[in-house]
Amino acid sequence: MPHNPAKANEGENMSKNKNLPETQCQTAINEAQHYRERIPSIVNKLTATCNNKGCFEHIDAEPIPSRRASIDILHQLGRILYPGYFTHSRLDRINLEYYLGQEVVALYEDISEQIMRAIRHDCRRNDRACTDCAERGNSLAVEFLSHLPALRETLAKDIQAAYDGDPAAKDYDEVIFSYPGLMAITTYRIAHILYGLQVPFIPRIMTEYAHSRTGIDIHPGAVIGERFFIDHGTGVVIGETTVIGNRVRLYQGVTLGAISLSPEECNILRDRKRHPTIEDDVIIYANATVLGGATVIGAGSVIGGNVWITHSVTPDTQVFLEKQDLIFGENKYKDQAIKKRFAIKGQRQNKKK
Repeated sequence: MPHNPAKANEGENMSKNKNLPETQCQTAINEAQHYRERIPSIVNKLTATCNNKGCFEHIDAEPIPSRRASIDILHQLGRILYPGYFTHSRLDRINLEYYLGQEVVALYEDISEQIMRAIRHDCRRNDRACTDCAERGNSLAVEFLSHLPALRETLAKDIQAAYDGDPAAKDYDEVIFSYPGLMAITTYRIAHILYGLQVPFIPRIMTEYAHSRTGIDIHPGAVIGERFFIDHGTGVVIGETTVIGNRVRLYQGVTLGAISLSPEECNILRDRKRHPTIEDDVIIYANATVLGGATVIGAGSVIGGNVWITHSVTPDTQVFLEKQDLIFGENKYKDQAIKKRFAIKGQRQNKKK
């Protein structure tokens, strides 16, 4: 074959190009290895912190409750408490009993395991006497499940309250699918049952998950009556020892909290009532703050927005801030704004032409 100088040169160039990336890659590999070699010393320092009593860790052969599993249990309960709304398959009267049977049995297996882990971890962490945690896990799981029929009826009243209290609600389905207040209330009512059964850890995991999703912080220890409605909801805080009556409505940013305490006072009042009592048929508007365990908002009262209350209010009382004077002045940029609007309008008309 005749010699082709062009192909020969092309082959030489390809050979040179092959050598170049290999050199660059080897350099990159060496640099990466250099950084990786620093990791063991970091790991050693991290391991050493596990011997520091000032740090926190769980290093034990016995597993602790799973946050992920607790959240999954909430989703399971959503499918049981609101049949047909959060399922991935068709649900009708023919397969309803079969569907609920499957879901409830699966829930029992999952929640009994997490309750058992929570009780065992609580006993070991606090050096308590053995309480037969496996048996208690099964027993408390069944007791929890026995509350579900009544819980569905309670939640139905909460849904009705949301629909009746919000003219923007077009139907009940919209409330169930989309209202953050209902999600927070549903989670609270589930967690409150577990809290009442003295199940450690899991109730707070559940309500803090709802808090992270909705911006509504309801402690599972709070006692809340029927037909409860939180409108909008972002920023609502309801403390552990709060007591709320029936047919109460809260708006966004409401705090039912405790007065700030020193560390010493916190230890003294840890198991005492620190949060207010809200009686039946009370409405509390946006960003109102009600503080203190001795504070009682009497039945039928209306608390206006942005108020700060640390004393009790008698029934059928309206509490509002004094009307503030609004100052209306001439807009010194008015002429500039008008010219700009006309300029934009002219540009749009020219584009249409």
